[in-house]
Amino acid sequence: MKKFHYIVLFLYTIIGFAQTDVKVADSLFREDQIYFSVSYNFLQNKPDNFSQYSFSAGLTAGVFRDFPITKNRHWSIAPGLGYSYNDLKQNIEIQTVSPYSPTPETGIVRSRMILHYLEMPLEIRWRNASPDSHKFWRIHTGLKASYLLGGKFNYESTTLGNGSENIKNVLNKFQYGVYVSFGFNTWNPYIYYGLNPIFDKDKTAVENNVTALNIGLKFYIL
Repeated sequence: MKKFHYIVLFLYTIIGFAQTDVKVADSLFREDQIYFSVSYNFLQNKPDNFSQYSFSAGLTAGVFRDFPITKNRHWSIAPGLGYSYNDLKQNIEIQTVSPYSPTPETGIVRSRMILHYLEMPLEIRWRNASPDSHKFWRIHTGLKASYLLGGKFNYESTTLGNGSENIKNVLNKFQYGVYVSFGFNTWNPYIYYGLNPIFDKDKTAVENNVTALNIGLKFYIL
């Protein structure tokens, strides 16, 4: 019977230790993150008779590596790598030098540009984070370079019907711009402003300087 009491006492002690919640603050914490954003694409420097319709979505997803640069780790630099999808809905016609040159007689009434990019952001970060909490205020600002992976032009025409063309050859291979995101915890307003045109000016029949402006929300997951 005494042995049974010893066994019960031993098991009770083990369970007690197992249920003890020991939290150790990490003074060398980083803000490495998975990120994704949802935004609306406003096109700037638009051609004449240009209008957008419906929701021109911009979606991004990727990862950051955080490198603190101050002792309290409130400031850091973070390079990242991600993917960007853009669905630009408008009534524009794309007139290229070759081989695809629609004319006003094509009857295109609505069109979409589907653009895919590999994006490489570099951020300067401020946050009032502490080792004890992952909920804090933040301001992230930086530069983003994007490499074109693919581009399609889908159209609806009263004379040609519906169709699709590969327009990768008339787009600038690299996009670059500045951005800022700020907020508390998970939810953060996000603004990106493109600094160079989407189209290669030497590949289009009509020169245009359309650039991107994305406004939306950015989400971070530690």
